[in-house]
Amino acid sequence: MIDFMASPAEFLGPILELMTWVGFVPGVPLLLAGWIIGKRRCLWTSTDSEIVTAGQYRALLWTDSTGTSRQGLLHGEQATGLTAGQMTNLYYDTCHPSRWRLEPPRNENTLTVLGLVLTGVAIACAVAGFILLML
Repeated sequence: MIDFMASPAEFLGPILELMTWVGFVPGVPLLLAGWIIGKRRCLWTSTDSEIVTAGQYRALLWTDSTGTSRQGLLHGEQATGLTAGQMTNLYYDTCHPSRWRLEPPRNENTLTVLGLVLTGVAIACAVAGFILLML
C-alpha cells in the first residue's frame, strides 16, 4: 500500500541508492577503459609541408620525425585556397604517419567522458544519500 504522507527521505533514499549503483557499476569500468585507451594512443605531432601539384591534383609533401619523406593527396574541399609551393602546417600520427590532417587533432576519449559523468553522478548521489541519512 502506498503511503502518500511519507516523508521525502523515505522515497528519496532508494532512488539515490539506485542512482549510485547505476553510476558506479558502468562508470568505473568506463573510466578504466578510457584510461587504457588513452595510454595506448599515439601522439600527434606537427610539421611543415609543401603543397605540390600533379596535373589537376594537389598533394602535400613532408618529412616525418624519422626523416622519411611522405606525401598525401588533398581532397577537393581541403585543396581550396592552397596553391602550389605554399607551405602549410600539417599534423600526423607518429605511429601511423599516413594518418594526417591539416587542422589540429582533438584528443577526446568518449569512454573517459562518459565514465566521468556516470561516476560523478554516482558520487553526488552517494553523498546526498549520506546527508539524507544524517537528517
